[in-house]
Amino acid sequence: QVDLAESGGGLVQPGGSLKLSCAASPESDFNINGMGWYRQAPGKERELVAFMSNSGATNYGDSVKGRFTISRDNAKNTVYLQMNSLKPEDTAVYFCNCRGFSMSYEGLYDFWGRGTQVTVSS
Repeated sequence: QVDLAESGGGLVQPGGSLKLSCAASPESDFNINGMGWYRQAPGKERELVAFMSNSGATNYGDSVKGRFTISRDNAKNTVYLQMNSLKPEDTAVYFCNCRGFSMSYEGLYDFWGRGTQVTVSS
């Protein structure tokens, strides 16, 4: 089991910036492999925004490349998403994702935060 605490969403004008944070609190039998962000806009499917593995390898959604930057503080089990040059189409609920291995259940699992709203509008 992993508890995820997200923060940093809000309302911003087009061209502005926001930084999201997500702190994970895993149980002792869970090893985190990677953390990242997904988003879901009204009427659309959830999509990848950015993901970073423990090794530092990153994967970004095509629509955010060059504008968003993911980073992690592994010691704090925290992932950040710096969002620059925001566009109205970035408006969505952003969900923190934590992926890892449960030693108790011997398998890979995904855990999700409750989501934080990001609205880009003038």
